[in-house]
Amino acid sequence: MATTAGGAAWADTIKIGLLAPQTGPAAADGQEFQRGAQLAIDEINAAGGFNGNTFELVVGDVKDQSAGNVTSAVERLLGDPDVHFMTTGYASLTNFEIENMAEAEMPYVLSATSQQTRDIIAPDPAKYTCCWSLTPSFDAYNTDVTYFVEKLAKDGKIQLPTKKVAIISSDNAYSKTISEGMKKTFTEQGWTITVDELVPFGEVTDWRAILTKVRSDVPDVVINTDYLPGNSASFLNQFMEQPTKSLVFLQYAPSVPEFVELTKANSTGIIYNLLGGPLTTPKNPRADEVAAKYKAKYGTESGTYGVALYETIYLYLDALKKAGDASDHAAVMKALGETDKQISAGRLKFDQATHLATQGDDFIPITFFQIWDGKRTLISPEQYATGEFQLQPWMK
Repeated sequence: MATTAGGAAWADTIKIGLLAPQTGPAAADGQEFQRGAQLAIDEINAAGGFNGNTFELVVGDVKDQSAGNVTSAVERLLGDPDVHFMTTGYASLTNFEIENMAEAEMPYVLSATSQQTRDIIAPDPAKYTCCWSLTPSFDAYNTDVTYFVEKLAKDGKIQLPTKKVAIISSDNAYSKTISEGMKKTFTEQGWTITVDELVPFGEVTDWRAILTKVRSDVPDVVINTDYLPGNSASFLNQFMEQPTKSLVFLQYAPSVPEFVELTKANSTGIIYNLLGGPLTTPKNPRADEVAAKYKAKYGTESGTYGVALYETIYLYLDALKKAGDASDHAAVMKALGETDKQISAGRLKFDQATHLATQGDDFIPITFFQIWDGKRTLISPEQYATGEFQLQPWMK
């Protein structure tokens, strides 16, 4: 152990535990988690570390995100006395590991499935001072696609002759929660749901039976909330075998660089949205700055999580500077909760009642993107937009 001038003891290496699906269907995301975190750690270490001590990333593979595999990874990392901080983009999807972090008094910052985070933390926030979400409430995922589509119609950019929608989802906490919220909002706004399908979680290679149902009663909007890029790409490629004149919205997956590689020209026109994704606009230069660093380091673009994990490591460094001691987990957790700074996704300030990032145009906004010729353009909200919606090619 090293000792500072003030007499406090420090480990030569401060380990940061990362939960990531390194293998399995979400491995592309897991690799991105690791790259983003490692990029930040390399920068910090090159600048002298923290009080002369360096950081080391240790990864726990959550594989298919099953309870057993997540538990195994969590226990291994928590069992290492040199691990003083844990993070992830997503681990279990239900976020049950928050309970493990609270019991171990381990500072933990996560991103996805914020509905589940809120459900765990909101009943007793004081019990979970450990844990903070980089992502705001998913309520906007449940509602804002409906409002976005109806605004496009109001502005004369699309037509909605039937107000029919087809909604397809995957049987996991993330996709299913969002699709259920979407169905509620569309129904409340007077839409008819013509297709309501839930596929088993995991790899799906054949969507043709579901697409036959879509084509038998053509809807104005087709939505698939399966977040796995391989599944979403297969769905789009098979939709394009006989496309209907429907606006196609795909949840999250198009933000992953792999999606465009798998769909190529078929991706042109696709709409998706993000809560907590990079706010790439001249009004937030931080997003371009981090994205450029990532691409320079790895030769590929970052999706949501490479940037998010990069930012998370710096949140931890900020908290350490306030707390003074990596082993003082209580002080670190308190400092994390007091975060108020501009990051790639916008202004990050935590809601103390839920421990989620605050959502809103002045904080972390919900952003809509459209892919065109392989490039992603921010098209909403208007105050941040870098381009405008273009009619999807198959709708012409």
